[in-house]
Amino acid sequence: MVGRWGKAPYPKMLRYLFLEMFGLLGSPLFDVSDKEHGRIAVSNICDAQGRRPLLLSPAFKDYIWGGNRLKRDWGKRTDMTPLAESWELSCHAAGPSVIAGGAYAGRTLEEYLTEHPQDAGTKAQNAGAFPLLIKLIDAAGPLSVQVHPDDAYAREFEHSLGKSEMWLVLDASEGAGIYYGFKRETSLAEMRAAIENNTLTELLSWVPAKTGDCFFIPAGTVHAIGAGLMVAEVQQSSNLTYRVYDYGRVGADGRPRELHIDKALDVADLHGSAEPRQPLRVLKYRPGMASELLIRCKYFEVYRMLINGVCQEVQR
Repeated sequence: MVGRWGKAPYPKMLRYLFLEMFGLLGSPLFDVSDKEHGRIAVSNICDAQGRRPLLLSPAFKDYIWGGNRLKRDWGKRTDMTPLAESWELSCHAAGPSVIAGGAYAGRTLEEYLTEHPQDAGTKAQNAGAFPLLIKLIDAAGPLSVQVHPDDAYAREFEHSLGKSEMWLVLDASEGAGIYYGFKRETSLAEMRAAIENNTLTELLSWVPAKTGDCFFIPAGTVHAIGAGLMVAEVQQSSNLTYRVYDYGRVGADGRPRELHIDKALDVADLHGSAEPRQPLRVLKYRPGMASELLIRCKYFEVYRMLINGVCQEVQR
């Protein structure tokens, strides 16, 4: 997956994010921004007739911690306020991408790939469903402290995929950071007591974050994105989140947002946290560009592509 992440974080050079989901694709997917409408195009998933990139309209989420930068800086068109997330590439039922133009306009990406499974690559076909979700996150406020289950737990109890993910920080306010795992080995009883006493964050590692940082969050890691971060997230196609601390906030109904303490205790990794940044900095050079491996796991690989040249917009 390649995405142009805009001028704000990277003013002097086009920066690209390249994703190959566990060898999912024979050739790269390219996101080309449609600035006017805040859309992306996916060039490896193309119109089955004309082989033109499919232009996708994202799904939006108005979680209470969101801001307005996705509309102001990224051209997203929606009446939602706040705008917390833009699901750029999704076949998930909670927010499917919709094809924005051409012969397949109005169809969801999932519907298209059901009819043309070869366009998703052989390994995606073998997975049974498109196993990836890519989103942009505007954290004006802090996200809840949360944890995601792995595949085994999710399949048994939720009939879903688990959720491992990575974050590329597109922009960061001064002092911004993330919570990432426990500072030290922690017991279930200690974690439960800290949740009940609203002191869970005291047990977690706080990691400062700056523009360009990349973090890998495997399933089971207790974590949270802090306020003031703009993030691109690549994840398994799952919407399973077990909240354990939410700063006492209330939802749109005026009631405290639901916590999922027992399930979180089932899946949380209680070991002391590992380094959230993978020590992978493998640069490969080609004429006019270089690629840098950022994240590698069994679900996907993520590269940053540094382009020295001009990017031409997709003609709609």
